Formats: sequence, structure tokens, C-alpha cells
Amino acid sequence: MTDPLLLDLPPSIETERLILRPPRAGDGPTFYAALTESLCDLRQFLGALPWIANEPSAESAELYCRNAQANFVARKDLSMFVFDKADGAFVGGVGLHRTVWATPKTEVGYWCRSSRLGRGYVSEAVASLTAFAFKQLGMARVELITDEANHASRRVAERCGFTLEGTLRNESRAPDGTLRNMCVYARFPRTT
Repeated sequence: MTDPLLLDLPPSIETERLILRPPRAGDGPTFYAALTESLCDLRQFLGALPWIANEPSAESAELYCRNAQANFVARKDLSMFVFDKADGAFVGGVGLHRTVWATPKTEVGYWCRSSRLGRGYVSEAVASLTAFAFKQLGMARVELITDEANHASRRVAERCGFTLEGTLRNESRAPDGTLRNMCVYARFPRTT
């Protein structure tokens, strides 16, 4: 297995409508604005998105961006911000998380800014990043794990060709104390 630090990753990934790139120093204000706009939507599934439980601040948003940049360079976590090509607007985030390079497998995660929901941006970003995981990173498996009640997220999984492998019952506890079921979806590289 090649050491992940030796992988040359592109500075960005472009789709038909989007630019995906790692967070960097100075992105904090843009990230903070999107977070504050989207808190109500994102907090519906805190069991799956524990990082949004704390109240965001301008400082914590900038700190997140700098940590994400460092983790990307170290190949510990491959978070990316998503921008609309047409107007440069911040759309949301997508990333490859909990990567096990020895297998190799990873999990795709995502969120969308509330004002940009319903336009297919998340599906476009997830499809592109999943293809990147297989082609450029050589992943043998990409997982997508979502709360069973998060129907929008489950539709993204289905639109992007993921197969539901199972539902983990009482897999996590949400901050309100309720037990949550999580759906495990997966995709594999296409073989010809």
C-alpha cells in the first residue's frame, strides 16, 4: 500500500456546476455564514452530525477551516467545501471521512446550506467525490451512513448509486436522549 501522504491530490474537483476544494485559512467567515443560516436544518439529525451541536462562532468556524486544511494535507480527513461555479456562492460541504487506507475504504459525508437545498448540488458533489475515491484514491468501498429518518439524505444515497446494506438499530443516542437507527449504504468500484 502506498503511504497516503505520497498521494498527489488535485487542489480542486470540478463538476458541471460545482467546485469542490479543501477548506483553507480565511474561509471561516464564509463557512460561519452558511452554518448560522443552516443550523435549524442541520440540527434535525444531531446524532449523525455531532459537530453541529455546539454554537458556532466566527472563531470556531475559522479554527475548523484551519484544522480541516491540516487534516487534508495529512490525509487524516478529506473535507471539502462546495461552491457554485455560476456565482461563487458557498453551497455546503462534502468529504471522505474515517478512511481506512489499509482496506482501503472510506465514508462520504455531506451537508448543504439551507438556501441551496433542492437543487441537486449535494447529489452532484457526492457522485463526483465518490468517483474520485475510486479512481484517484483506489478505494475498494465507499460507505454512506445516515439516520434512518433522514429521508433527504437517503434519497441522495439512492440517486448516487449506493445500495442499502442494512439498518443498525439503536446505533447511536441523539443529544435529546432518543436512540437512533442508522442506515448503512455502500458502493464499490465498477469493474469492466
